[in-house]
Amino acid sequence: MVQLDSVNVAVRTHYMPAFSRLGPYARERLDAYAYRARRLFEAWGHVASLLPVEHYPLLRHRMEAAGSRAVAADRGGYVEDVYREVAEHGPLSVSDLHDQGRPRSGPWWARSDGKRALEWLFAAGRLAASRSGNFVRVYDLTERVIPAQALAGPAPAAPDAQRELLRLAAGALGVATAADLADYYRIGMRQALPRMQELVEAGELADARVEGWDRPAFLHRGARAPRRVRAGALVSPFDSLIWRRDRTERLFGFRYRIEIYVPEPERRYGYYVYPLLLDDALAARVDLKADRARGALQVRGAYREAGCDPDAAAAGLAEQVRSMASWLDLGTVIVERRGNLAAGLRRAIG
Repeated sequence: MVQLDSVNVAVRTHYMPAFSRLGPYARERLDAYAYRARRLFEAWGHVASLLPVEHYPLLRHRMEAAGSRAVAADRGGYVEDVYREVAEHGPLSVSDLHDQGRPRSGPWWARSDGKRALEWLFAAGRLAASRSGNFVRVYDLTERVIPAQALAGPAPAAPDAQRELLRLAAGALGVATAADLADYYRIGMRQALPRMQELVEAGELADARVEGWDRPAFLHRGARAPRRVRAGALVSPFDSLIWRRDRTERLFGFRYRIEIYVPEPERRYGYYVYPLLLDDALAARVDLKADRARGALQVRGAYREAGCDPDAAAAGLAEQVRSMASWLDLGTVIVERRGNLAAGLRRAIG
């Protein structure tokens, strides 16, 4: 599951997980895989996410519940009018709707009635979504977007679907608390706890204790502790590795917060900060911005974590920043002076 987000300071976040794990690749291949080959679909998974289309049936119980809420909220059949317009003229974005409802009022995040209706229908599974070239969500009838085999047959009952989602979460996380597992697909704890116990009884999960954790944990039966970890990657702020911030702190001793909405004078590290994974540690963090007009990747701040070797952190960060700049077709890396790793990074980049 890959999280979606509209911020595009360096690169849109859903492109980053594959780069972090595989290195440079053609981003258009991900778009083709997701939207033209229809191998991924957009849904409310963790939050707005891309998921394998094979997992579509596992979310249908949520869609049915959302459909009931949409029907209850429909005012004068407006939602049904929007559905019919999409059926006749789709695919449509919000701006394409003939009647977008009452004008927006209030703060910048207020939604028009048209947007609200489309989102209800999307959450209910009656519409599905893809993205335009400028990342605008485009809606169409589900049967025109989701492959027929994913729509065929009955949806698993909610407990069965939740159990499978928790099994998938455990496979992704390896070792996790109950709250970690439930958060992966945003399952309520009241629903999740009985399903976890069933997975323990089935041998899928084992009860575990992790040194330094003040809560019991679960271990996936396929999880293995490697003898050695060799890794280097820049990690998106929305990468699944760091979705749950307190788990990131428990595992790595790395406190991470997104500072996009923090006033600039109050930011500690920067606007859009990527942690650096170096072997088995989150060793540094870097505030990056793509200056496309100048063809440069800007390092607006670079910070080494306490206890990490400064030379290794600088060399590892230099390698990843150069790779990312090349991947984004940016010919230059500009390192500004902010941060305790900035000078070392400038020397390492040369």
